[in-house]
This record gives sequence, structure tokens and C-alpha cells, in this order.
Amino acid sequence: MRLTIDIDEKVLDEVMKYTGETKKGPAVLKAATDFLRRGRINEFTRRVMAGEFDFPMTNEELESAPLEDHSADGADR
Repeated sequence: MRLTIDIDEKVLDEVMKYTGETKKGPAVLKAATDFLRRGRINEFTRRVMAGEFDFPMTNEELESAPLEDHSADGADR
């Protein structure tokens, strides 16, 4: 989807710096995607802390469980 937005040049430069992207579009997409990922993590954490989830495993079982790589390239770890 194409979109026209106004972004302060200094903000866009900083977004490009932190995302490592050299083009504006990919930099904004990466920043927006990361923003959503962090929001989902925050919402999940809030719900866990509020006791809205009942995990079938104990903390010890979770900590000893092998990690599975669900990212496309494993770079998220």
C-alpha cells in the first residue's frame, strides 16, 4: 500500500540511522513494524501481569525448555 506522509527530516534521518536502512520507505516500514511488535509485547506483558493467562508450565520448565527460532532469519535473538 502506498502512502504519503509528512515526517520531520531530522526524525526520518534518525529512523534511517537506527534501522540501518538507506532508503526512506524501508526505514519507515521497519520502524512501524518494530513499533507494533513492541506494542504487542507490552500488551502481552500487561495481560500476564494482570493474571489473564494460566500457563501450563512452571517457571522452571519454561526456563529449561529449548528455544525455538521462529524468526525468518534468526536475527531477532
